[in-house]
Amino acid sequence: MTADLPASAARVQLLVKPGCHLCEEAAGVVAQVCAERGQTWEPVDGAAHPELLERFADEVPVLFVDGVQRDFWRVDAARLGRLLDAA
Repeated sequence: MTADLPASAARVQLLVKPGCHLCEEAAGVVAQVCAERGQTWEPVDGAAHPELLERFADEVPVLFVDGVQRDFWRVDAARLGRLLDAA
């Protein structure tokens, strides 16, 4: 599923919301996997993009790679690594 994410040079984007402990955990996983592969990533603040937060309310945090939703709630490091290595 593609999403109307804000334009970014980063291949990986993570939709997060304030005060979300799952978001903090997911961001740590994404940061580590991306750093290991020299890939850029960025958090997308749901508070600044309420339309995204409303659309994905039950799934936050949501991982996108190249604009395509790939994971939600918990980010699987091995899966993210495979996605980044494949492209």
